[in-house]
Amino acid sequence: MSEAVVDDIVALLPPLLASLEALAFVARHLHPPDFDSLMTAVGAPEDALQAARTRLTDWPERFAPVRAALEAASDAALSAFAGLRAVQHGNGDLTTAFRALRHAPRAQEALYPLAAKFPPVNEFFLDPALRTDPEMLARFAGSSAENSGIIHDHNEPGSRGGFSLYVPEYYRESRAWPLVMALHGGSGNGRAFLWSWLRDARSLGAILIAPTATGPTWALMGDDADTPNLMRILEAVRGRWNIDSKRLLLTGMSDGGTFCYVSGLGSASPFTHLAPVAATFHPLMAAMADAERLAGLPIHLIHGKLDWMFPVETARHTREALSAAGANVTYREIDDLSHCYPREVNAEILRWLNAS
Repeated sequence: MSEAVVDDIVALLPPLLASLEALAFVARHLHPPDFDSLMTAVGAPEDALQAARTRLTDWPERFAPVRAALEAASDAALSAFAGLRAVQHGNGDLTTAFRALRHAPRAQEALYPLAAKFPPVNEFFLDPALRTDPEMLARFAGSSAENSGIIHDHNEPGSRGGFSLYVPEYYRESRAWPLVMALHGGSGNGRAFLWSWLRDARSLGAILIAPTATGPTWALMGDDADTPNLMRILEAVRGRWNIDSKRLLLTGMSDGGTFCYVSGLGSASPFTHLAPVAATFHPLMAAMADAERLAGLPIHLIHGKLDWMFPVETARHTREALSAAGANVTYREIDDLSHCYPREVNAEILRWLNAS
């Protein structure tokens, strides 16, 4: 690789990765009353990124794929910040902020192929506690296993009913792997929600499925077209990779968390563990659920005290109702969490899944 290209990459990667970390911080801590102070707290990492982005010109043609990935990731991150700054300056509302944050997973998707080429990118997609762990880094030093990495199946932006999949690059057929099926929130899609979980699945060794609902959101009322689709997806993955039937986790955020109950409490559900996040729940769900299914069922509940969509009292009542019905409930209430996805709980959930 030419010295000039190396210099450009060295100049670009730190502000790009810092910008992505800042966007993740905003997504985790976004609480409407505190938006301005949140944006002040993250500083302006996009300024350095914008300056470094101008260096991606006049590269030799053989480096075009690397350049395209860096351009796409940088432009998506900059678009996210542009939308957030517009809201900060009075030109938009909370919906505008959430739309701006949709650019963050697009940036990660564009950047991820470079993880195999550049150590800083590889480390970015690992749990921070494991970024210097020699054993962890050695897993990615060799060639990737066949049928590993990120796979999208009929899950282009705007489509419904498909899924995105991540299989760790160090996958081996000789062992059975835990599986996480992670359900996006209302009006979301699995291709974006994959990035809420990928770092942890990659670090701790789990196969990850992020499906997209068949409709605008999950089938919370009326006919349930989503459960049969989830079963179809699950069986397709189980037919191709070695999945541990005793460690099948169904989790989700907001509407996705609520659908964990709708689908996961059914007597025919194959999932061994449920972990709804920031979800709502009606006591009738427990009353109508199969008693044998609920008895001892491991359920990990996570909710924020600042949740403005589903007040935390909802989760407290849910814990009581499910415990009374015989479920084995683990409950975590997060003081500074609004109606956001707390990515820091993923490792805890995976360890809970593996220990149960």
